[in-house]
Amino acid sequence: MSFGLGPEEWAALRLSAMVAMWCALAVAAPGTLFAWLLARRQFAGKGLLDILLHLPLVLPPVAVGYLLLLVCGTNGPVGGWLKQAFNIEIVFTWKAAVLASAVIAFPLMLRSARTAIELVDRRLEEAARTLGATPLRTVLTVTLPLALPGIFAGMVLAFARSLGEFGATIIVAGNILGETQTLPLALFSMLQRPGGEGGALRLMVISILLSYGALALSELVARRLRHMVGVER
Repeated sequence: MSFGLGPEEWAALRLSAMVAMWCALAVAAPGTLFAWLLARRQFAGKGLLDILLHLPLVLPPVAVGYLLLLVCGTNGPVGGWLKQAFNIEIVFTWKAAVLASAVIAFPLMLRSARTAIELVDRRLEEAARTLGATPLRTVLTVTLPLALPGIFAGMVLAFARSLGEFGATIIVAGNILGETQTLPLALFSMLQRPGGEGGALRLMVISILLSYGALALSELVARRLRHMVGVER
């Protein structure tokens, strides 16, 4: 069933879903790692690192995209190395859309996971250490399971944020139909052409429904996970 959507709209929908999924997976591990580091460790430069990790939350997305273009372009330090060593190009591909979304959404994942870890009772971790658990085992068997609702919520927030990412994506990935044109970019393109208001309206409604569904799923699963780990209130 087409649901009234044209090929261009379906292509943007499929690409957005794929990019958002990879974005959520990409931020999960580093977001959790840095969340634990900021929540449980004291070290020199912690405040500076905290500010640096949250910069994408306040920087203009276009500025983030331009920075990624400079770093990951074929003439950039990272992009040039990947091109020479592995013949991998990032900019103006769907991988660039994932990268842009992940960088923009990372602070949301970080804040959600950090809050969840900070709420874990330290006495439970100390009890595990007293019983002979190593620091790593304590994190894996006590801290992370109890923080799982917040970690999952952060991943879903990253997924939802990716669905609406525009500024950084259009700079580093471009607006290539069927290649890098996500829902926001397709909506923008339709608004620029005569008679494109109908398609833009459909994409706007789809964006709202997808974002609402992602947030509702996040809340539902987070409640179930809280109940499973015994922290349901």
